[in-house]
Amino acid sequence: MGIAVGFPDLQPKGYEWFDDEPRFDPGVHLALEMPAEIFSLDVLGYDEQEIASKATAVALTSPFRILSDEGADTLRSVSYRLESFVKPAGDRIERMVRGGCYRSRWLRDLAISPEVTEHMSAIYGVEVAPHPMPLHLGHLNYPPSRLEEAVDKWHHDTLPLDYVMMVHDPASLEGGRFEYFLGTKHEAAELAANGQTPPRDRVVSPDFDGPGYAIALHGDMVVHRAAPLDAPGERITMVNGYVAMDTSVDAQSRCADLTVVDDHEALYAEWAKFAAWRAAGRLETLIAELEPTSDAELVAASLEEAVFDVRLAIEEMRSGVQQAAHYEK
Repeated sequence: MGIAVGFPDLQPKGYEWFDDEPRFDPGVHLALEMPAEIFSLDVLGYDEQEIASKATAVALTSPFRILSDEGADTLRSVSYRLESFVKPAGDRIERMVRGGCYRSRWLRDLAISPEVTEHMSAIYGVEVAPHPMPLHLGHLNYPPSRLEEAVDKWHHDTLPLDYVMMVHDPASLEGGRFEYFLGTKHEAAELAANGQTPPRDRVVSPDFDGPGYAIALHGDMVVHRAAPLDAPGERITMVNGYVAMDTSVDAQSRCADLTVVDDHEALYAEWAKFAAWRAAGRLETLIAELEPTSDAELVAASLEEAVFDVRLAIEEMRSGVQQAAHYEK
C-alpha cells in the first residue's frame, strides 16, 4: 500500500515564503459538502478491463463546496499575490502558476489539508493522499491575454486524481466555462488526429454555485478544458492533485510532460521521490506477499514490476525534453 510522502522542509532555489499571510484554519476556511452526483468511468465509455487497472472507478462529480466564504476570499487574495509568477505551460496554457505551495503556506496547508483529503477519499471511494509531487498541489490557471484562446485546451491531466476549484465567481464571467467530454481519451485522441474536437452534443458544462466550489476528476481519464472567455474577466481556477495510496494500481502520471512546464530545480527531485514512493509501496507488498518458489523468472518479473516506476523515471529523465500532451482548443 505504501506510505504518503510528507511535504518537504526545503524549498527549491528561488522560492521564498510570503511572510504576512493568515494561518490556514479548517474550522474557518472550509465548508465541505459532498457532491450531489458521482459518475463512473463506464459512463464515459471505458470498459471493465481498463477501469480495473485504475485507482478508482469514479470519473467525476457534480460541483460541490470545499471553501467557506472566508476561505474563498483568502484563496483569491493568495492567487492575486502569486500572479506575479505566471508563465506558460508549453503551448497549452498561456498563464499559470505552479510551485505556489513553496511560496504560500496558506495554499500549501489547504492543498495538504487532512480534512479535505479525507473528504476526497470519501468521494473517490478509495484512500487517497495529496500528490507526493508538490508541484501538483495548488496549481493556478489565469485568463489568457487573448479572448480567442482557450484558458486551457482540451486535455487529460498528467496526474491521476484532482479537483478543479473556482477561485473567481463564475457568475461574473461571460464564457470561460469548465467543460468535459462525454467520451474516452482514446476517442478524443482519434478526433484530434482527424483535426476535430469533441462534438458539442457530447460536451457538458456544469454550473458552479460560486467561488470555493469544485469538481472532482479522475484527471487522467476525463478529457476536459477551460473554454475561451467571451469578454475580459477574472477567470482563475485552482487544481489540486491526489494519488491513491494503493500503489499496485496504474500510476497514471506523465512526469516527462512536466519537463516543458515546470522548474527543473523542483521537478527532478520531486519526480524521483514520487517514483521511489511508488516502488517502496510495491516492494513492501512484494516482501509481505511473495511466496517461496523455484520459478526464477516469476520472481525476477515480480521485482521488475515493483521497480517499474523507478526504471521509467530514469529512462525518461535521460531521454531529454518531451512535449506536454494535449488536444487542440
